[in-house]
Formats: sequence, C-alpha cells, structure tokens
Amino acid sequence: MDPKPRSSLCYEGLTVMTPNRAEALQLAALDEPGGVFPDEAVCRRIHERYRPEHLVVTMGADSMLLSKEGRVLERMPTVAREVFDVSGAGDTVIAALTVAMAAGLPLPQAARFANVAAGVVVGKLGTAVATPDELLAHARAMEESVDL
Repeated sequence: MDPKPRSSLCYEGLTVMTPNRAEALQLAALDEPGGVFPDEAVCRRIHERYRPEHLVVTMGADSMLLSKEGRVLERMPTVAREVFDVSGAGDTVIAALTVAMAAGLPLPQAARFANVAAGVVVGKLGTAVATPDELLAHARAMEESVDL
C-alpha cells in the first residue's frame, strides 16, 4: 500500500508499505531532517506503529530504502539514465514491486525490478508504461554499465 499519512485508513499488518520520503517522515512522526535522512529511526518507528512486514521508502532521484520488520536492509540507488518526467514513477514502483513479490521474488530482487521499471518510465514524458522489451533493454544496459 502507498500510505497517505492524513488518511483515516488502518495501515497495520500490511505486507508492503511504500511511502515516499515525506510520507515516511510523517508516518514515523519525525521532523524533516536538516541533513541525512534517519533511515534506522524511520524504519523502526514505522514498524513499531504499523507493523508492515516490508517497507520501501522511495527517495526520489536519490534512492530506495528497503526495510524488513523494522530493520534496514539496504539503500538502493536509482537507475534512471535520463529523467524527463517523474509523473507515475511511484505508481510504477508499487505495481512492479507487487508483481515481482507476487511471483515469489524476495524484497531486494523485487525492489531491483521495480527500480528498473521506474527508470524506464521517468525517461518518458508524461505518465507512461514500461513494456517488457523496455525492461529487458534497461536491465541489460545497467548490467553493461556496471561491467565497464
């Protein structure tokens, strides 16, 4: 679920929660930090309050923060090659993450897949989709750039 902190919905017991940076701080009842985002505190507080099994905080162009049961797993850098429009990027992350986890991938692999999908859609103008061919091409380009 992509939570909205001002909503009256019950967020307890979710499998995956995907707030963005600002929403995560609100859900954790923390003020916007002046410097480094408080990964550990945010993950711990959200888990204590809402008990999601997994937490994926989308940090915009910076990264995605992955947590399981309140413990930080990793901070994954984004993979967009070019950014033209971020419209729909968060929705793409949620959709791709859900598909990957429903297919049985563990959170880190599912998040990598979601990261690739978001990298494709932000490279297009307006809200867009990522086709299977585009996902494969983007993933291959990422692998090649790492090998250099």
